[in-house]
Amino acid sequence: MTLAVIVEADGGARGNPGPAGYGAVVRDAASGAVLAERAEGIGITTNNVAEYSGLIAGLRAAAELGATDVEVRLDSKLVVEQMSGKWKVRQPHLQPLAGEAAALVRRLGRVRFVWVPRARNRHADRLANEAMDAQAGVSRPAASDADEEPPSAETPSLAAAAQTAPPASWIGASGQPTRLLLLRHAQTEHSAARRYSGRGDVPLTPLGERQAEALARRLSDKHPSTTEGVAAVVTSPLRRCGRTAELVAAALAAPLIVHDGLTEVDFGAWEGLTFAEAAASHPELHPRWLADSSVAAPGGESFDAVHRRVRRARDELIASYGAATLVLVSHVTPIKTLLRMALDAGPSLFFRLHLDLASLSIAEFYPDGAAVVRLINDTSHLPQGARKPR
Repeated sequence: MTLAVIVEADGGARGNPGPAGYGAVVRDAASGAVLAERAEGIGITTNNVAEYSGLIAGLRAAAELGATDVEVRLDSKLVVEQMSGKWKVRQPHLQPLAGEAAALVRRLGRVRFVWVPRARNRHADRLANEAMDAQAGVSRPAASDADEEPPSAETPSLAAAAQTAPPASWIGASGQPTRLLLLRHAQTEHSAARRYSGRGDVPLTPLGERQAEALARRLSDKHPSTTEGVAAVVTSPLRRCGRTAELVAAALAAPLIVHDGLTEVDFGAWEGLTFAEAAASHPELHPRWLADSSVAAPGGESFDAVHRRVRRARDELIASYGAATLVLVSHVTPIKTLLRMALDAGPSLFFRLHLDLASLSIAEFYPDGAAVVRLINDTSHLPQGARKPR
């Protein structure tokens, strides 16, 4: 007799690595009825380990039920592509888990893997978060898949919702987020002249000082939608960010912390050149650099390298501060990288998103891996005469 089931599995870590857990549910493929649930906190580990652990638990539960036809639904593209044989399992710590999952697949017979958006994996996500809560000794009201309804026609205005409302239920976010207020530094001579400005440690111009002061005044209003309860102001070590951050931290009476991970991309030999000068100096490399995020400027750093560096910085800050509001004062590339992570976008975003000097963007990262972008490139706080490009 054929038993067809659907396995939904998820895993997460609050910080990466951080306190982690997984959840899995097995449903009858015909009726959708829940046949089994599995959930467990698994200590301190990474998101990917938790995702694989949820998959293994779901496959094991399906095998115990005698399933012979299994559709596995996951919101982790990495696990789906690796288990489907499209991507190699290169990470040594994931290889044993992938091997254990593959052994269960062979035992079950017909198994296919399907990626689904997080909102369609809500049951397993809830189980994983309940397991992490239990592991941490946190007690929350019992939840169900029906607890959150889609937004109705009576939701608040778009402006109010963008500032105060929790993410819509279809995003699938749960828990309290780490809110990042992303500030681009104010004007320097290089930015005014539209020159590549990476590791060169240039100060603010007089106009830049006024822009930074205006940004600090805006944040010091302590509007609850932005700055209430700021835990820290975290800055790149370069002077243009440090000075901007110094004014903001003073206005907020918040501690000021320097983090090397927020430093701008290293433009190498192109530092201080205009776009045209860089293109002329390396006519073959420059267009490749624009088209491929793995290509570095001569003697510099690729956007892929920045992505890895900024992800580590983000994970460290989330692990240290948890559900807090942080002000991050940085540069174009690290801020775009954080917005790219929150939007789950590709590297083309680097060239399609504009960020003005002394601009404010807001992104939130949730403990279950979801993310929300609430604001991008707001310069409404700058006086008209202080709004300069670049």
